[in-house]
Amino acid sequence: MIVIKDSKKEEIIKKICDYWSPLDEEEQAMLAGDITVEQFRKNEIIYNELDRPGKMMFLIQGKVKIYKDGISGRNQIVRVIKPIGIFGYRAFFAGEDYKTAAMAFEASLVAFVPMTVIVELMQRNFNVTNFIVRHLAIELGQSDDRTINLTQKHIRGRLAEALLFLRDSYGLEEDGCTLSIYLSREDLANMSNMTTSNAIRTLSSFANEKLLAIDGRKIKLIKIEELEDISRKG
Repeated sequence: MIVIKDSKKEEIIKKICDYWSPLDEEEQAMLAGDITVEQFRKNEIIYNELDRPGKMMFLIQGKVKIYKDGISGRNQIVRVIKPIGIFGYRAFFAGEDYKTAAMAFEASLVAFVPMTVIVELMQRNFNVTNFIVRHLAIELGQSDDRTINLTQKHIRGRLAEALLFLRDSYGLEEDGCTLSIYLSREDLANMSNMTTSNAIRTLSSFANEKLLAIDGRKIKLIKIEELEDISRKG
């Protein structure tokens, strides 16, 4: 973890203020007064399961996975975060410790704002309250969808859905085909609720069917409509 110098903070604070626009000058000053910014290296833990929540986190740059330890030590990735995204705050509102952990997929820049400041902003500004409530509602709906898909779809459907989910979350490179995130096979398996060996076999099967192409950790989606059909049919 590397702490960012103050010279970088103004730019980051502006991004957060734009994210929650409009904030008046006093509200912007409240936000700026207690914000901290940290750089996390690839695979560095941002928070652990059972930690006490106290800050809302804003992903400014990079990619972050939210995951939970499962049976036999196998992780289940429950959510991925992209810039500018907020995370790490649900447990505070629920009055409980974290039920998940967060880790940087790659070098990531994260801003931390104390929940006491967030609560005060919510009391002052309906836009902030409305944004957070809406964000929680969207995440709950996505969580419901993921639960059904991961428990009812077959392996091919789960992997196709995970690939499309990564496309929708992080986009594609300039070629319009290659996913803009390079996951290990283990991470891809953890997103798809399957073993790493099953993820490798199914990915190879997709490659043999010319649905995608693999180059190390790079995955190029070739036949999007067919992958969407596999995901839809499960």
